[in-house]
Amino acid sequence: MNLTVQPEIVTRPEAHYVFLERVGPFPSVAPQAWQDVLRIAPSVSEHNQITGAMALYKMGPNVYRAGFSLSAPPQKLPQDVQYTRLVGGKYSRFVLTGAYSNLPEASGRVWSIVAEKQIQVRDDFAVENYLSDPKTTPEEKLITEILIPTA
Repeated sequence: MNLTVQPEIVTRPEAHYVFLERVGPFPSVAPQAWQDVLRIAPSVSEHNQITGAMALYKMGPNVYRAGFSLSAPPQKLPQDVQYTRLVGGKYSRFVLTGAYSNLPEASGRVWSIVAEKQIQVRDDFAVENYLSDPKTTPEEKLITEILIPTA
């Protein structure tokens, strides 16, 4: 697994985010959430400019959001799609290069590093920011930022 183990502190700007939310064990709810959100992507992009894809998650209880960042507040969203304006802030950034199937292991390793380094985490969603397009990028070259909200 190609994962950076030294976190970089970054500041994310505000963002417009539309998503489907699922609650439950991530191994079962995450794939279903992405299947559903990718199915409605054409309806979202019909009236909005999609600028990226992200998952937001919290543990205890497990809340998973699969969705898209937009260039502006959304217009005419499909039923069940929610919107929030992400306020941005400081994050500890780790980078995974490779298949999305490595994300569960990578996220587990990231949280272990956060505990080992005693990084102060604020009560907010962690972010998986998908920087590559899996339609045009070979699986082994996909780049995902794993962002831990840092106090």
